Amino acid sequence: MHGIIQYILSVDFLNSILRMSTPLMFVAMAAVVGAKADILCIAYEGMMLVAAFGGTVGSAFTQSLLAGTVIGLASGMLIAAVFAYFVLVLNTKPMLVGLALNMLGSGGTIYFMYMLTGSKANTSSLKSLSFPSINIPLIENIPYLGEIVSGQNLLTYLSFLSVLLVYVLIYKMPLGLRIRSVGEDPAVAESVGINVVKTKFTALMISGFLASLGGMFMTMGYLSSFTRDIVSGRGFIGIAAQNLGRGHPGLTMLCTIIFGGATAIGNVAQSYRMPNQLANMLPYVVTMIGLMFTSSSFDGKKHKTVRSKK
Repeated sequence: MHGIIQYILSVDFLNSILRMSTPLMFVAMAAVVGAKADILCIAYEGMMLVAAFGGTVGSAFTQSLLAGTVIGLASGMLIAAVFAYFVLVLNTKPMLVGLALNMLGSGGTIYFMYMLTGSKANTSSLKSLSFPSINIPLIENIPYLGEIVSGQNLLTYLSFLSVLLVYVLIYKMPLGLRIRSVGEDPAVAESVGINVVKTKFTALMISGFLASLGGMFMTMGYLSSFTRDIVSGRGFIGIAAQNLGRGHPGLTMLCTIIFGGATAIGNVAQSYRMPNQLANMLPYVVTMIGLMFTSSSFDGKKHKTVRSKK
């Protein structure tokens, strides 16, 4: 127990939290944009998986990080476009489409991985490329702080930047105003000339872009190869973080850091004789507890409001 506490206070543990939070932050920001447009999308898991696979394979065959990034982003955004077509054009139930795309992403990546590598487990036989780590001048020389802030993967810095960009998009830009308008009342938005389908499609493309970055971090930042079902429910945890953060980018970011910390603690606990299954459950248990407390708090406020009106 003393060893766990000592490690939790170390620089390595804080670095681990940042690494674990990076994919969650990307997909949570994707969920924020989708939620503002009132889109019930659970296909982020599939977007992340397909983007992770596309980026890894693309960089391996082209030996270009830029080409791999473009292929990964295009792959993930293709899933977002398919979701948008079925939901916005064909008016299919979004829950069913999301489940189908998640299963397609899981099975499809395994199928193509086997075709390309002969393995159903991972792509370690491919020489894929990874995003670089960035050392920040001056800050890297600061004791303790420099070890945490500097030297992180490029996508880790971009994940924090995405929080600011999503905030600016939603609250400071005309596109964000249109997204919130169609999310709050599509009929009113359409009456003032806003194309509801086009705006929701744009929101989904932005969400697909962000979720794809989160997926690519798993295979081109955190690891350097694709493993079957490597996303492991992070898409759903990102949705939970968005709900806990009430759709606000800043609060949602804090929730992803908490979930990232829970994942990091679970990884540490495995090295102290805790069963792997129990340690892997930790981030999901924290997610469920958080949802339970916030939902009960929200319901309490709702009931109070109803009583006051009466």
